[in-house]
Amino acid sequence: MTDMSYLDGNMLDGPLRELFAVDLSAATSRCQSCGTVGPMAGLHVFSHAPGLVARCPVCSEVTLRLVRAPDRAWLDLRGATFLQVPMPLEQPGRL
Repeated sequence: MTDMSYLDGNMLDGPLRELFAVDLSAATSRCQSCGTVGPMAGLHVFSHAPGLVARCPVCSEVTLRLVRAPDRAWLDLRGATFLQVPMPLEQPGRL
């Protein structure tokens, strides 16, 4: 991989918040390539393409791709074996 500047995974919070009702910056994922487990905020995010590409901070393999259009979004998580999302214990209106 060439030396390109990147943003940290916190940058994904806004775009992913549009798709999900929870803050995913604290979510944990595991890299399919090297097995590293860490928060989404720790991913290296490249925004030089038509969408966002998030890479593992250890092995640099692609973990997530997000592309937006005016009426839809494509989220590709093939590079992650799981995405663990912390959920609040109490939610208003839930029994």
